Amino acid sequence: MATTVSWPDKLPLPTFENYGIEPQDGVLRTEMEAGPARQRRRYTQTPTRIPVRWRFTQWEFGIFEAWYKWKGKEGATWFSMDLLGGLGIVAHEARFVGSGNSPYKANPQRGGPGQGSRWIVTTTLEIRERPVLTEPALNIVLAEDVTGLFAAITSLHATVHTTMPGSAW
Repeated sequence: MATTVSWPDKLPLPTFENYGIEPQDGVLRTEMEAGPARQRRRYTQTPTRIPVRWRFTQWEFGIFEAWYKWKGKEGATWFSMDLLGGLGIVAHEARFVGSGNSPYKANPQRGGPGQGSRWIVTTTLEIRERPVLTEPALNIVLAEDVTGLFAAITSLHATVHTTMPGSAW
């Protein structure tokens, strides 16, 4: 990942509500006069869109707006952000694409007693390339007993870090 801009640590990650992974189609399909249609890969890398939603306090929303303008270049630049995917919560390279004519939508919401106002911000992020297992890692997962492998790793970790004396290292 070659991005230099990062999502601020002071802001929360997106909520689960409305979150979804939407890969873009990278296959070209040609209907034939007779027989099955032909399909071939058009691109080796296709972007993915992820609709996201944040729930910000008043102060967090102020930070978001300033970060979006100054660091995110009003949606023009890629940035690094931890997002949920098949490998768990890992760093993704993202940028704002929004929906329609707006890069994001912000709606105020009343908080509970003593909480002040909240802001619900929704947008769509474009992910340059989703982190996935490498092909060699996939081959291991498909060929081996993954549950047993993870159990062995957990057991080894527990042995090294809790059972063995600290002075041995």
